[in-house]
Amino acid sequence: MGGPSAEREVSLSSGRECADALRVAGYQVTEIVLDKAHDDQIVRSLVECAPDVVFNALHGKWGEDGCVQGILEWLRLPYTHSGVLASALAMDKTRAKDAFRVAGLPIVESVVADADEVRRRHVIPAPYVVKPNDEGSSVGVYIVHDGANQPPQLSDDMPERVMVETYAPGRELTTAVMGDRALGVTEILVDGWYDYAAKYTVGGSRHVFPAEIPDEIRDACMSLACRAHDALGCRGLTRTDFRWDDSRGLEGLIILEVNTQPGMTPTSLAPEQAERLGIDFPALMRWMVEDALCRS
Repeated sequence: MGGPSAEREVSLSSGRECADALRVAGYQVTEIVLDKAHDDQIVRSLVECAPDVVFNALHGKWGEDGCVQGILEWLRLPYTHSGVLASALAMDKTRAKDAFRVAGLPIVESVVADADEVRRRHVIPAPYVVKPNDEGSSVGVYIVHDGANQPPQLSDDMPERVMVETYAPGRELTTAVMGDRALGVTEILVDGWYDYAAKYTVGGSRHVFPAEIPDEIRDACMSLACRAHDALGCRGLTRTDFRWDDSRGLEGLIILEVNTQPGMTPTSLAPEQAERLGIDFPALMRWMVEDALCRS
């Protein structure tokens, strides 16, 4: 847990929750907190620890994009969540969309552009969203509304290349997939944008499970989440986020992204869905460990 990404604090929170639940489930747990300057720390720590399985509670760049997965493959250590290729594809929003498009899944169109160009002009008609191509947790997201006179003033810490995506209006829905099973559909209610603070601050959002939506939309979300999981080659636990424009029925449902390592904090959605189905947090942790071991 920890690591160098913009989601370090989320990872630390997830890691603490997971470590506590793994101990309740009966496992002997060693917590490895990675520094921001990680260099060879993870290899040294893992060699010294010699674990039977690694529970990866890292989020964002380096921990969720295939990099640490490659190290674990090289060390021949079983680990939770998705492998190298699926992790890399899911973190790269453009590549993930390419995979979804081939699989016939509903997405909105987007382009990748230089951040400086995005600051100078509207590269696509408003409304649109600007975001890093390879970050999670709504880090660095800008919404440009219809009729905006000026392009967004992106912060200096935005990457040189960013994704510019047609804005998808509607309701926030999400579905966790556990292995080959979709757990259900949660609607996320929030005042304003479902940003980093809304995701990880207690009271920042309200979750309605099961979502109060038509059966057709519920079934579509669960089917599409499994198909997206498979299209990227994911394994273990994932969570797929949707927007649904209820004025357009089924045609208004689109996939935003797949999270290969969903948050495991007190406000996180995937554990909440599992618990509502009778799978408490320690049982979910046990399933994830056993799933990793069965694939080793």
